Amino acid sequence: MTFASLSALRAACHALPPPDEAAAAQVVARQAQLTKPPGSLGRLEELAAWLARWQGQARNHAPRLDRVDVLVFAGNHGVTAQGISAYPAAVTAQMVANFSAGGAAINQLARVAGASLRVIPLALDEPTQDFTQGAAMDEAAFLAAVAAGFDAVDHAADLVCLGEMGIGNTTAAAALAAALFGGGGERWAGRGTGVDDAGLARKRAVIDAALARHATLRDDPLALAAALGGRELAAILGATLAARSARIPVLLDGFVSTAAAAPLAKLRSDALDHAVAAHASAEAAHRTLLAELGLAPLLDLDMRLGEASGAALAVLILRAALACHTGMATFAEAGVAGKKK
Repeated sequence: MTFASLSALRAACHALPPPDEAAAAQVVARQAQLTKPPGSLGRLEELAAWLARWQGQARNHAPRLDRVDVLVFAGNHGVTAQGISAYPAAVTAQMVANFSAGGAAINQLARVAGASLRVIPLALDEPTQDFTQGAAMDEAAFLAAVAAGFDAVDHAADLVCLGEMGIGNTTAAAALAAALFGGGGERWAGRGTGVDDAGLARKRAVIDAALARHATLRDDPLALAAALGGRELAAILGATLAARSARIPVLLDGFVSTAAAAPLAKLRSDALDHAVAAHASAEAAHRTLLAELGLAPLLDLDMRLGEASGAALAVLILRAALACHTGMATFAEAGVAGKKK
């Protein structure tokens, strides 16, 4: 997919297909017949209906998770020169190599989840510009990164998990969240990779400086994503859009992935209805962002790694929901008396 301009991308963000409510209704009807009190499996029941709503009858006759794709996008950030990370920017490429060698947490978690893992590095030798000095990306670079994410989504997938790797990207995510939802560095900056108090103060100051510099863009979510984000964030936006366009459900990972997708929700309030928050990150502002977006996380394990680690782990919850939906007997099949009327 090639987007010729921000206007073309904006139009694509508004032209979204609806969910298949008939498919979801079939799941709800079956849930009512299974050998359990109504609603007793809580969110597991909701998740089965959610999968059906976005996979749809035309796609599958019942929700399934035969193919789960984990996509991890990697990018570098010029703002790291401001001392806002506990690790050097070189770690991004080093971790991409670690992913390729199978040595990262996401390799293990994707395997346990029965998911395929693909890591997509985005111009790691060309960091984005320091966004306190100018836009992180010009329009062409931003649109290219969005297109890379859009094209990474395979329409054969039953579920897509989205994650990232990029030293400095919690600063970019915090700046973008602040611009979209209000507040400054004090509200949105966290310790990221583990900065000390001085590093956190620098991070907050950098975010406030970026917000002041790009204040004229406040009413344009896509322009803000270009000015304050990063290539990996732009790619996650593109992948989230591609999945919605193809009616593929999405698990968003932590703070960075959620912030990356947030401009879509600012453009159209239901744009993230196909997405579920996999977990609540230990990065403090993630809960604030989830609340702004109305997303309820599936897990809360004090994780803050990124790499789609929380999303991969949440796949196991979805598999449990699907196993109950498809494997449980109905009252009639089991010869169990139903609820008294």
